[in-house]
Amino acid sequence: LPLAKLAFKVGLVALCSFLGACLTFPGLRLAQTHLDALRMAADKPLTQVLLHVSFLAPVLVVVMWIKPISRDFLLHAPMGKQTVQIMSDSAYNTARLWAIVGFCLLRLAVTRHHLQAYLGLAERWVEQMRKEAGRIAVLEIQRKITRIYCYVSVVSLQYLGPVILTLHCTLLLKTLGHHSWGLYPEPPPLPPTATAAPPRPGGEDGEDVRAAVEQITGILGGIFTPLFFRGLFAFLTWWVAACQVVTSLFGLYFHQYLAAS
Repeated sequence: LPLAKLAFKVGLVALCSFLGACLTFPGLRLAQTHLDALRMAADKPLTQVLLHVSFLAPVLVVVMWIKPISRDFLLHAPMGKQTVQIMSDSAYNTARLWAIVGFCLLRLAVTRHHLQAYLGLAERWVEQMRKEAGRIAVLEIQRKITRIYCYVSVVSLQYLGPVILTLHCTLLLKTLGHHSWGLYPEPPPLPPTATAAPPRPGGEDGEDVRAAVEQITGILGGIFTPLFFRGLFAFLTWWVAACQVVTSLFGLYFHQYLAAS
């Protein structure tokens, strides 16, 4: 129905707006801790490589959902005048799932560096206060340091929240969309759900309720199909990754140029 489609689109827009608003400050915080972590790991090139890869990993996720760049190129790769299929459609979907899981694991691997970079703000604040003119009470310095250590739980939530949200959307996409991890042979497709027969008049109340429940379940099963869940959670996964890319890149520009000036 047109009204149902319009309501679904409006609800999806509202959900995307809410997710974008929730991911704004985590992206700005990620950019700040990324710069500080790179500064602290100036003598560790391997750590710097891991930090750069984990920071740019959402860009790869976004690109993998752009059909002309990734899917069409891998499924119909141009080889002269012919096209060669590098991988199948199911293999491409499996590769996307594993890429997101790898991105989440990489973000978790560098969590300690980001949190340590945030805690390093206390030392920078103390050095800045020492450069100020006049006497500064020790109690005020203690308050600033305590404020940073008390806020570390919020920073942890801002860092891990987008990772957990991305991983949950990916797992829902795999489960409800009937995708495969590629580790085992794919199961045969499920047969279509039979439409429940309408309740017969004069039946008992229990049979009427059971028949009504089966009828409603059959109707909902015809609407919320695996194809529907694939489209929904694939879009949400892409949107969460896109929000992380936009907010973190803006935060990188802000902390590196605007905040310094």
